[in-house]
Formats: sequence, C-alpha cells, structure tokens
Amino acid sequence: MDTGLFIALLNPTIALALGAAFLVLWSYQRHRPYLAVLAISYGLSAVGFLLQYFTLPFGMQLTKLTSNICFTVAGCCLSSAIIHRYGRKVPYVGIGVLAGGGLASFCWLLFVAPDLTWRILAMNFAFGGISLLVAAELRPVRRNGPTENILFVLSLLSGLNFFVRTLVVVIAHGPFTSYDGFYASSYWTTALLSHALLSLLIALCLFSAAALDVMKALKTETYTDPLSGLLNRRGFEEQGMQLLRHCATARFPVALVLADLDHFKALNDVHGHAAGDRVIADFASKLRLAAGTRGVAGRIGGEEFAVLLPLSDLAAARLFAEAVRTVYSAGQVDGLPAGTKVTASFGVAARNGDEALEPLMRRADDALYKAKKNGRDSVRLSYERPETVFVPEPLKVG
Repeated sequence: MDTGLFIALLNPTIALALGAAFLVLWSYQRHRPYLAVLAISYGLSAVGFLLQYFTLPFGMQLTKLTSNICFTVAGCCLSSAIIHRYGRKVPYVGIGVLAGGGLASFCWLLFVAPDLTWRILAMNFAFGGISLLVAAELRPVRRNGPTENILFVLSLLSGLNFFVRTLVVVIAHGPFTSYDGFYASSYWTTALLSHALLSLLIALCLFSAAALDVMKALKTETYTDPLSGLLNRRGFEEQGMQLLRHCATARFPVALVLADLDHFKALNDVHGHAAGDRVIADFASKLRLAAGTRGVAGRIGGEEFAVLLPLSDLAAARLFAEAVRTVYSAGQVDGLPAGTKVTASFGVAARNGDEALEPLMRRADDALYKAKKNGRDSVRLSYERPETVFVPEPLKVG
C-alpha cells in the first residue's frame, strides 16, 4: 500500500472505530449523553479527514469548507463532552467564540483573500484555544482522580500541539501555496500523526472514565438501600468503620444515633405496604437532611435507621435525635389519612476511646430498647462504658 494513502486513511479509520465504540457504550448507558456526543465528535472527525482527500461534486473550495466545519463541530462536541463528564459547567460562549472566529477567518481566507498558510494558522489557533479552555475547566478537578489528571495534561499538550507545532513547521517549511505541496509537507504528516496519537490517548482516558462510572454505579447499588436512598447495613458498617478509624486517628468524638419507627407493623397492616414505603422514604429524607454531608446515615433494618455523627459528643447527638424526633412527629406523611401521626424512638451512645462499631451499636440499641419500652416517641441515652476484659497480671516470683 502507498505510504501516503496509508497515512491518509489512518485518522478516519481510528476516528470511525472510536466513534462506533462510544456509540455502543451509549446504547448501554443512555443516561450518560456525553457518550453519544463523543460518538458524534469522532464520526465528524472521520468525515473531515476523508474530505481532505476526496473532493465533493460542488468543488474544492466548498469541500474544504465542509471538511473544516466537520472538524470544528467535532472539536466543540469533544470539548463539551469532556467538560460535562467531569461535572463542570460547559463554557458554550467561549467555545462558540473560538470556533466561530476560526471558521469566519477560514472563510475570509478561502473566498475573499485566499491564503492557505493563514487558513492553517487560523484553524489551528482556534483548536488550540479550545484545547486550552478545556484544560482550564479541568484544572479544578485534576486532583480528583487519574483520568482527570491525564486529560488535563492531554488538553495542555493538545493546545501546545496546535500552537507550537503549527508555528514551528510553518516557519520552517512554509508558506504553502497549493494543496499539492501542503499534503506532501512535514506539517501535514506531523498533524496526522499527532492527531492520531492524541485521539487515541484521549479516547482511552474517556473509556476508562466510563468504566469507572459503571463500577461506581455498581458499588452504589451494592451499598445503597433503593427505597430510602440511604446506605444499607453493609454500606453503613463499611463507611462507619472507616469514619471511626479516621476519628480515632484525629482524636475526634463520635456518637451513634439509632432510630426505629413506632408501630410500623400496625401501620403497614392498616394502610398497606405502599403507605409503609412512603413512611420509610419520608423519614429517610428527614434523617439525611439532618445528618448533612458529614454524618453517615443508613437503613440497617426494615424500619430501623442509624446515623454516625463525627465531632459530636453525647449531648450533641441527643440534640440531633430530639430535633429529628420533634420534626418528624409534628409532620404529615403524604399519602396517609389526615391526622395520622407517625413517630420514632431513638437510642444514643457516644464512643468511648477506640470503641469498635459493634459494641457502640449494641449500647445504642440498648438505649433504643428503653425508649421503645418506656412509651416510644422519645430519646434515651446510653451512659454505659464499653465492655472491658480483665486480664490479671502474672504473679511475680522472688
């Protein structure tokens, strides 16, 4: 095969393969629209490269314009998808100004004042600006994980590639007067190879990010209770033990609050399981709101909930429990008959020393049992210390 033809077909082939791969990913993850945008981006990039070599029936100038429109839209889609994937607000105005300015300059230098060299500079500088804009948007999140950091670096390299490589090659081997000399130049060869390499690297990072999204979703399903939206027992125990380790290292106080909905079985029997589900969801939302981002909240049983509160002693945890109890007992659950009152009982225990999660939960559960036994809709505290094992000192002889 001719080397020039091989190089010419390299980028369209890579772009089509990557576009198809992102399209397949999107078909399985329709809730992630950025994957579809990436598929469009790589597909348009492939068309743009093909139109650099094949002239459409309406002439060379309009073919080149169509090719560069494809490149521009592809660049806008790629940059928007990357920024959106990492939770940043897409700067549509900035991207639009850079892309529109590049295309407007290209049209002027194609139809009004034809100059191939300046057309090259105009489009490359526009793409370089968009790449640096992506890097600026990724900068605040680049420490969040490996893919963010790698894409930040690749965005910087892409910007430098469009600016520095273009200027160096144009100064060294330009100006270009015709497309015949342009396609045989070192500029075009380096452009194709650098684009192929950067496209592959960026796509690999985005594939890794998509895989991490799937793994995170699976982990969330494993550790989250679907009805309440809180952690399930497994998730609560795992995150709770991590929190206890961190607080032990920093010597922060921790308190545990257990809550149990009063007369829940009777409520289910009278009003039905759908009403019971609404009660659980309503209580969970109030508990999550009260716990905020620092507390670890979970549904650890049918109608039993738990919250670990860092930086809280027994008194602070009691205030937390009383606040939730008061707000909940005074409210009305949607879907239940007017006047139906739903209450909850609470048991509170503060951690002593390096007490583990299991004995801490046992003490809070004892306090909860007292609250249920003594009339419900109340808060009881555990003043007991964790169990200790007495180990006698060995007898000294002599």
